[in-house]
Amino acid sequence: MTERLKIAVVKMTGCAGCQMEFLRLEEEMPFVLEIVDIRYFVMAKRENLEGPYDLTFVEGSVSTPRELEELKELRSRSKTLVAFGDCACHGCVPSILNWMPPDVAANMVYPNFEAIHSKKESYRKICPLDEFVTVDIYQRGCPPHKNTILEVLRSATLGIAPFLRRHPVCVECKLRENVCILTFEKRPCMGPVTAAGCGAICPTVNRECEGCYGPMSDANAQSLAQKFSEIGLPKDHVTRKFRKYAGITSAFAKEADNR
Repeated sequence: MTERLKIAVVKMTGCAGCQMEFLRLEEEMPFVLEIVDIRYFVMAKRENLEGPYDLTFVEGSVSTPRELEELKELRSRSKTLVAFGDCACHGCVPSILNWMPPDVAANMVYPNFEAIHSKKESYRKICPLDEFVTVDIYQRGCPPHKNTILEVLRSATLGIAPFLRRHPVCVECKLRENVCILTFEKRPCMGPVTAAGCGAICPTVNRECEGCYGPMSDANAQSLAQKFSEIGLPKDHVTRKFRKYAGITSAFAKEADNR
């Protein structure tokens, strides 16, 4: 039998939703454990082992000096490093903090800002992982669909690149025969500029795509922003649409007013 892949699942600044999606593999887990050896996963295991690892899933963005040092150490001990989820890939919702002073953001939540690690003197801009280390695989989503986790594990076992979709959510909408929310209902859907992979979950239940998989491969953000204005969305609302999940990416920077 081929030696199992040694994997780790690690959390930085994020909500832990991506790790929870990993734990949704209940039915598939017996088969998964035949090909992988989960060496480190604090949310799921009592005993965790240091690397090296063949495959490391890192959830969350980097927001503190401690996380930055941990990320660099993980990179040095990992054959393949996966940016696991939209925080790790694009900054996601935590990156909204980049548009306000840290004291202002913290005072909305904490009565005493001195008690938290990302206090003013050590605060750093919320950044995706590739600002600091080389990322081998970008597994988009907030959270990534569990099928994409299986795809990454399968491809790593075979020694090939995973098939992770970069075409827009609109393709998945067409496959599901959904009525176009943007064209026919004049609602601000981010599907035309957002990478697929979710199965068009939101439009299928008559909700606009919010853009949680980040920019698709050739996103025309300017055109979509213009369309949003034409259907009556105020300028500040358009800005927030593009800022919410991936405003610090080059694809959305102008429309997110990140210049």
